[in-house]
Amino acid sequence: MERLIQKIIQGDKRSVAKAITIIENDLQEKYDLLQHLYLHKRRAHVIGITGAPGAGKSTLVDRLIQEIRGEGLKIAIIAIDPSSPFSGGALLGDRVRMQKHATDSGVFIRSMGSRGTLGGLAKATKETVRILDMMGNDLIVIETVGVGQSELEIMNVADSTVVVLNPGAGDSIQAFKAGLMEIADIFVINKSDLPGTQKLYHEIELLIETTKQKAEWKPPIVKTISTEHQGIIELWTSLQNHFSFIKEKGILDRQRREDLAKEFEEILHQFFQHQIEQWKKQDTYHVIMDQIYHQKLNLIDVAKQTYQQLINEKNE
Repeated sequence: MERLIQKIIQGDKRSVAKAITIIENDLQEKYDLLQHLYLHKRRAHVIGITGAPGAGKSTLVDRLIQEIRGEGLKIAIIAIDPSSPFSGGALLGDRVRMQKHATDSGVFIRSMGSRGTLGGLAKATKETVRILDMMGNDLIVIETVGVGQSELEIMNVADSTVVVLNPGAGDSIQAFKAGLMEIADIFVINKSDLPGTQKLYHEIELLIETTKQKAEWKPPIVKTISTEHQGIIELWTSLQNHFSFIKEKGILDRQRREDLAKEFEEILHQFFQHQIEQWKKQDTYHVIMDQIYHQKLNLIDVAKQTYQQLINEKNE
């Protein structure tokens, strides 16, 4: 494992891909790898790009890569694609759209299937961010699934969250309903050459005034036409301004501390879930379930006893 970690630190893409696969597939080496990852202090600026399907997120990310690489910065992209509920596979279409960057040594692109995870992210997103940070990237961009009203998990991973909207699609109302207004650090009106751009701009302005009255940071609204590279420089400037702001105000440290606490809780859940899955394979589990079903045992009492038993087994 030490050799793999060294290779990741050196920026070896093959080793990075191997480490991400270990995390994604819950392989035996996962927790050994995580122990090394959590010793590494995060440095990269993590950017979340979210919004409804068809908003042009992938093209926007593609153009943003060009802008960032123009300054010589290293960048990694995690493109989350929806998984099939039947096969569990994903089309990984976002990676196809960004293929022209594949030969750039300063760009690393990883597509991940959501695998049924809600919130617009994949299960292994947080750990993958840590791997890509250890790799030495200056920026890590996460493009969410784009399912509309369940994209809020990105706020627990990204330092800066960009919400992408389109004119004429009723997106501002959808964003308000979904809670996206609350998590947006920057708004992008993409395809701003379409009718209804000014109307959407004023709607967002009004919502910002309504919901962000006491906020230290007022989200800027950036108009883009990503297919023509318009507004991308303004977006990149807004992202840099936001990152500088949250660092200076101590918000970045506070956010990352809260994110670490959430990760700690999630790992605890994983340990318990693993123990429960092992217990379900035993005959006693099925006997107890049968007794609960026939009301010979009380479900709550059994749950309390089982919890205590699992704690005792872990301590032993």
